[in-house]
Amino acid sequence: MPVMLIDPPELPVSPFYRQVAVASGSRTVYLAGQVARTADGSPVGPGDLAAQVAQAYRNVGAALAAAGATFADVAKLTVYVVGWSPDMLPALGEGVSRVAAELGGDVSRPITLLGVASLGEPDLLVEVEAVAVLP
Repeated sequence: MPVMLIDPPELPVSPFYRQVAVASGSRTVYLAGQVARTADGSPVGPGDLAAQVAQAYRNVGAALAAAGATFADVAKLTVYVVGWSPDMLPALGEGVSRVAAELGGDVSRPITLLGVASLGEPDLLVEVEAVAVLP
């Protein structure tokens, strides 16, 4: 496996993400930010952060698969959330949990969560970028 996840004992442990990913592969995959759109561009979950997070993660999964990768190969995620506040954490976690259940695996990775004023289209609440490493 080209990505090893670590939670050093000197850092807090989160149930939502890992603190460190050590990549030992030779190919790096950079995904464009994925949003809550189906393949035909239809919006998913207008106004529903959990639904949009789930669809954005599904789209990350599809993009990874196109590159011959899975979430197990992801070294880093960046999640942009419009108008972020800590009370939004349950909806974010719900969306991620939905996808983890669908994929039957652990999608927690080192993550940077950024609150933003807006995204590329006014109905979007979340955008997810990923960097994966393959052997």
